[in-house]
Amino acid sequence: MGKIKIVITLVIFFMSGFSVAQMTTITADLSKIVNEDGWEVFNRKVSLTTDTGNVSVYFNGQEGDGFAKLKDFKFNNGIIEADIKGKNVQGNSFVGIAFHGVDEQTYDAVYFRPFNFMSEDSLRRGHSVQYISHPTYTWYKLRQEHPQKYENTVNPVPDPDSFFHAKIVIEKPKINVFVNNSEKPCLVVNELSERTGGWIGLWVGNYSDGTFANLKITKEKE
Repeated sequence: MGKIKIVITLVIFFMSGFSVAQMTTITADLSKIVNEDGWEVFNRKVSLTTDTGNVSVYFNGQEGDGFAKLKDFKFNNGIIEADIKGKNVQGNSFVGIAFHGVDEQTYDAVYFRPFNFMSEDSLRRGHSVQYISHPTYTWYKLRQEHPQKYENTVNPVPDPDSFFHAKIVIEKPKINVFVNNSEKPCLVVNELSERTGGWIGLWVGNYSDGTFANLKITKEKE
């Protein structure tokens, strides 16, 4: 199994144009979020959980978007991976990763709506994964002006009440999103912001809670 994972990683690097020699991989210590040691939490309370064999963190649900971002860590191009868990409650589960952040209102993000993963409504299934670029390009603006361009279905279809693995490959301006080790991306978009870097954070949407584990970041060496 370990050899298979290595081969897949090298293939992704090759297809993305990245050079392995130019990249470095960091496994983030999520346990430090609760004390904001190396992390900064915005508009959420975060606690440790035992949902997985590894350290996982739970974000409570409350009004407004919220996130926990890594302090003193800049990211431009590379790969962000995490195990993410939302819930199958209509309109109440928005969970994902923010990146290229500047402040509490200015960042890009890829997030998921688990309650749409297995919907019998094909339109709702097409709203399962979303790219946004705040503050200008909200989900609502993108859906109204560019329907079905910045959101899509998720395949293979995850269990909406369980952890799924998300991989976001960013080679500006291209963003590819993969779920559960699929070789085919479920979303491919061009980034809308002009930012060339910024902070990374675990992100939850309005009134949404969520759980995260196994955050791994592969980035260009500085």
